[in-house]
Amino acid sequence: MMNLMSPSDPTPASSTHHSHAALQRLRNLSHVLDNAIAIPGLGYRVGLDPLIGLLPGGGDLMAGLISIYVVAEAARMGVPAATLGRMGFNILTEVLVGTVPMLGDLFDVVWKANARNVDLLERHIRNPRPSRRADKLFAIVLITALLAIVIGAATLSFLFVRWLLQL
Repeated sequence: MMNLMSPSDPTPASSTHHSHAALQRLRNLSHVLDNAIAIPGLGYRVGLDPLIGLLPGGGDLMAGLISIYVVAEAARMGVPAATLGRMGFNILTEVLVGTVPMLGDLFDVVWKANARNVDLLERHIRNPRPSRRADKLFAIVLITALLAIVIGAATLSFLFVRWLLQL
């Protein structure tokens, strides 16, 4: 039977391969959501996130869930609680400002929470720190709280639009 672990790397080869594949997936996702479209003459890029956010309720929910996926993958890759907390703050900021009609969508163009979070993940990978049990517990609490906040914000956005249409 072949040993999948090298003497200098205690990480199984399949785990390392999965981490590289997951990181590449997250980079691609971040690019599509935050930087896929170049604005001619401005030298600035935007992604689909602000466009998705234009859909009342459902767009915010979909964009928020994708952002939470990035954090969940980072947690699975062993990112420490401090970094996960910064990632959660990026999403929370985007979601809370995103609830303000139009202003939130303009904010999405600049804030780019997914690109920020993938950058944090890449910094962790360059200088890894072992994950502790407390980090994993924090990740569960953070992801649960973010899910509740994203669903709540999307619901409020949907109810607000519904109320406006009834006027």
